[in-house]
Amino acid sequence: MSQQLLYRALVSAKWLSEAIKSQQAGLALRIVDASWYLPKMKRDPKREFEERHIPGAVFFDIDQCSDRTSPYDHMLPKADDFAEYVGKLGVGNDSHVVVYDGSDQGLFSAPRVWWMFRAFGHEAVSLLDGGLKNWQREGNALSSGKSQVAPSEFHASLDKSLVKTYEDILDNMDSHRFQLVDARAAGRFRGVEPEPRDGIEPGHIPGSMNIPFSDFLTESGLEKTPEQIRSLFQEKKVDLLKPVVATCGSGVTACHVALGAYLCGKPDVAVYDGAWVEWYMRAQPENIISEGTGKTV
Repeated sequence: MSQQLLYRALVSAKWLSEAIKSQQAGLALRIVDASWYLPKMKRDPKREFEERHIPGAVFFDIDQCSDRTSPYDHMLPKADDFAEYVGKLGVGNDSHVVVYDGSDQGLFSAPRVWWMFRAFGHEAVSLLDGGLKNWQREGNALSSGKSQVAPSEFHASLDKSLVKTYEDILDNMDSHRFQLVDARAAGRFRGVEPEPRDGIEPGHIPGSMNIPFSDFLTESGLEKTPEQIRSLFQEKKVDLLKPVVATCGSGVTACHVALGAYLCGKPDVAVYDGAWVEWYMRAQPENIISEGTGKTV
């Protein structure tokens, strides 16, 4: 692994609270609420944002900022569309972006937006460790209402090395160029617990390994230490000295794998954007590994 200096991936609630108060000189701080929930959770992140958010935050809609022509959920948008979307949120190329979400876990969807910024060439992006849950637990202030920000100009360029396609995953079944890590819960991976989307059966991609995204978090919802995360990868027989690609249900929690590796000094983990939903819809039945129903033609 290279010893390059990596941008700080996590900031604490204390750090962010002080940064808001001082509005640090230099990089413009932009706080982004990236809350997103599975439909079956019956939570409305936009409404929740208007009820309570970190002061100065803007709401980032993962479904809106996506390739709307794709049949798969919230696939990466084109670089120009991403640039236009985040520019309207007041994010410029000189911004230090801090992303959080309001999930019960601490962080759930925010790492997806952290990864998106990095995929589009913006390194100055951090996650709020513990998310809104920990922000509130530490007694920090909240705001309500819609956010009003002055638009900014943002230039984006996609780093294709951080994104994998269905064809890449299919090819890897023979070439074994990279290790594939799936961040879904163990029951979904094995094929014995239902997928949250109608018409999609559980199971996994041949040769993939399972590290549920929650394994990267402590019980209180903070990120585990790099030492703990390194042990987790070792325990699951994932070699961080070799290429790693992350997958999940629809490309959201896979980004926890990328984040975990980044915290261990490995910034090059790619994400299979179409993830299990695309794989299940396109793959041959023999390429759906499941202890349950699997896929029939």
